Amino acid sequence: MKLRQGDLKSIKELMLDLNKKRKDKQPLEFPSAGSTFKRPEGYYAGKLIMDAGLRGFGIGDAMVSEKHCGFVVNNGKATFEDVFALIKHIQTRVKEEFGVELEREVKIIGEYK
Repeated sequence: MKLRQGDLKSIKELMLDLNKKRKDKQPLEFPSAGSTFKRPEGYYAGKLIMDAGLRGFGIGDAMVSEKHCGFVVNNGKATFEDVFALIKHIQTRVKEEFGVELEREVKIIGEYK
């Protein structure tokens, strides 16, 4: 890896711009594990979820983000069971609607049913 000296002002402006774009597009105001699903070949997971009518849909306190449908957020006191059930529901619905298998981006650690 090679590094080069940059202009401090330009770097700070770029960082601020990138942070603003991230805040505008991602549901950073809610706890989440980040992007929930990998991008399927030829599609965007968030768009498929939105087109399946799941924006804002929830199970318990786990909810599909209204800001970016590719995120499952904790809207209060979501349990693992809430989040996992929502993920499975999203996968089933997208498969039924569009024939696309959504693969989880998030890793589940430990034992679960």
